[in-house]
Amino acid sequence: MHWLWWLFWIIIIVVFFALLGNTFLRNRPDSPTERESALDILKRRYAAGEIDTEEYNIRKRELEKDR
Repeated sequence: MHWLWWLFWIIIIVVFFALLGNTFLRNRPDSPTERESALDILKRRYAAGEIDTEEYNIRKRELEKDR
């Protein structure tokens, strides 16, 4: 009967770390599916008013030239 408690606690610990690891992996900013492209970042900065139209167009041309 004593080994059942050991098994119970081992299962609890494994489940805890599996859930914890899954949470951290899902929230990684460098995962390819959630990564913003340079053009997306440029559009966001322009929309937020961080850069003006002239700078936006210059940088956009440079990014499109690299494609």
